[in-house]
Amino acid sequence: MKALHTISLLVLSNTFMTFAWYGHLKFKDMKWFSDLPLMGIILISWSIALFEYCFQVPANRIGFRQYGGPFSLVELKVIQEVITLIIFMAFSLIFFKTETFKTNHIIGFIFLVLAVYFIFKK
Repeated sequence: MKALHTISLLVLSNTFMTFAWYGHLKFKDMKWFSDLPLMGIILISWSIALFEYCFQVPANRIGFRQYGGPFSLVELKVIQEVITLIIFMAFSLIFFKTETFKTNHIIGFIFLVLAVYFIFKK
């Protein structure tokens, strides 16, 4: 149960972080946001990132073995990175319709999944 809870929180966390890091790149398409100076965009991104931390910190606490969770620190990081890439792929395909994924991207992703396999291999 703690594993599922941790992964769910990491998915939420990474969703917010992806919007904080890359969502502002679509602001030029929105009339109100298109004229914002860089500092305004940074403040909006920080505001979104606050929610990322509200999910990331509990996910790590719940999931970390030393707090009674099922994962080591390295396992938590690898899980987080794979979730980040999955969220990013979905985000870029949905919100940036000009982006495409090529064979080399898929191969790289497969290697990351293999990294998860080897990290969790006892």
